[in-house]
Amino acid sequence: MGILERISEIEHEINRTQKNKATEHHLGLLKAKLAKYRAQLLEPSGKSGGKGEGFDVMKSGDARVALIGFPSVGKSTLLSTVTNTESAIAAYEFTTLTCVPGVIKYEGAEIQLLDLPGIIEGAAQGKGRGRQVIAVARTADMVLMMLDATKGEIQKRLLEEELEAVGIRLNKSKPKIYYKQRKSGGLTVNSMVPLTKIDEKLVHSILAEYKIFNGEVLFREDCTADEFIDVIVGNRVYMPCLYAYNKIDQISIEEVDRLAHLPHTVVISCNMRLNLDYLVEQIWEHLNLIKIFTKKRGQRPDLTDGIILRNGATVEAVCHSIHRTMVDSFRYALVWGTSVKFNPQRVGLTHSMNHEDVIQVVSK
Repeated sequence: MGILERISEIEHEINRTQKNKATEHHLGLLKAKLAKYRAQLLEPSGKSGGKGEGFDVMKSGDARVALIGFPSVGKSTLLSTVTNTESAIAAYEFTTLTCVPGVIKYEGAEIQLLDLPGIIEGAAQGKGRGRQVIAVARTADMVLMMLDATKGEIQKRLLEEELEAVGIRLNKSKPKIYYKQRKSGGLTVNSMVPLTKIDEKLVHSILAEYKIFNGEVLFREDCTADEFIDVIVGNRVYMPCLYAYNKIDQISIEEVDRLAHLPHTVVISCNMRLNLDYLVEQIWEHLNLIKIFTKKRGQRPDLTDGIILRNGATVEAVCHSIHRTMVDSFRYALVWGTSVKFNPQRVGLTHSMNHEDVIQVVSK
């Protein structure tokens, strides 16, 4: 029996099994086997396992956004509208057959937007060019999922299932589970909170499925069996996702209002160029980027060219962005902005910067 048949068999078994306290252990083992087979399926096999022509795009700019969606939802139109890149546009499916990069310029940042070929159902099993599309999506900092507003939320559910199957977790945090495999000493399982979704017996069974018999597990929160399996597999990618519903000019105002109030959602019309500025603004917000301005002693700050960093970046990260040797000669920094109580305030390398703070680095 091949891997695809085994996956299909396990999925069928999970779907027909009633979910209750008595079946938790059985379902947990099935999910562990399913995750193992899916990982094997997505492993490159020989020369045919590469990304393929047009998919090996060099990462550039301050962040990378993967534009994902079913065929003919308007991805190419969006790329051509919000960037200076021309992507093939036509009224038939699979117009885009390779990965087309573009650049969104916003708040001084250059955000790389990748127009990926339309995903079809079964992409996780390698149908179409799904495997290559997913491989590129895993390298992104964020997913922009483009959906057809006239088709409701079915596309959203199907795409989420495809990405979930290959270990891409959208708008989720990494489970707070400490896990370390050892060479000997058996298994120790502890928790800092009461566990209501998994028990020690199931933890041992899941680890046995992966032939792990020595190690240490510490639950810092009440996690599910799926989250524990994610930690064991270790190749899961957690990233923000923004859902963009296109073609809102073809649905009722009531439906537009309903979609607009869904979390992490923007409603747009590429053809009529509606709400595209707000979409770009939300991409910036979901990427969690900040802009820092620098200042030389005795001069005004340069407010025309900022440094783009992740929210929560420290003074040390700013120094590395300016020059890799600056930390070695660092004495202190003066910061103006919302991250300090006084303007200016003397801070060290571990101080966290806020958006549009101004920094002056004093060296030895």
